[in-house]
Amino acid sequence: MNKRLPREDSEPWYRQFWPWFLILLPASVVVAGITMVVIANRGADDLVIDEYYKDGLAINRKLEKKERAEALGIGASLQVSGTEILVRTTGPVASPQLQLLLSHPLESDRDFQITVVQSVPGEYRGRLQASIAPRWHWALLNEAGQAWRLDGSITAADLRDASGG
Repeated sequence: MNKRLPREDSEPWYRQFWPWFLILLPASVVVAGITMVVIANRGADDLVIDEYYKDGLAINRKLEKKERAEALGIGASLQVSGTEILVRTTGPVASPQLQLLLSHPLESDRDFQITVVQSVPGEYRGRLQASIAPRWHWALLNEAGQAWRLDGSITAADLRDASGG
């Protein structure tokens, strides 16, 4: 009887296909998991507020300022043309400059604040730091004298062509 001896491989294990194939499967899962964690952290959802209690307390102050603006009969409308913004106010607004907060509805890192300066009574002008689109939220603040606040959102009608159309 001929007995066959088990075959001896002439190559070491690291030069063979199957060990690397078996190592590659779990390694690819680890790389995919790390990639998913990085993507999740970079694109974190801004809708959840870290300091919700402090923001809840600040809501009362915002409401007081909005009610003060309503009691004084103050109103405002915005018109955006390219990188310039025009704020038209109604009511007793006597401040030489106002603060305009523009916030993106989903990405808080795109929010910014500008100072608009009075050009003629009832009109304030400023230059935008970045382009805005419909659905952005705005808040007009007067911190000097009687503090008040107006809120609104940019509509398509508020945006004008830079050519003046």
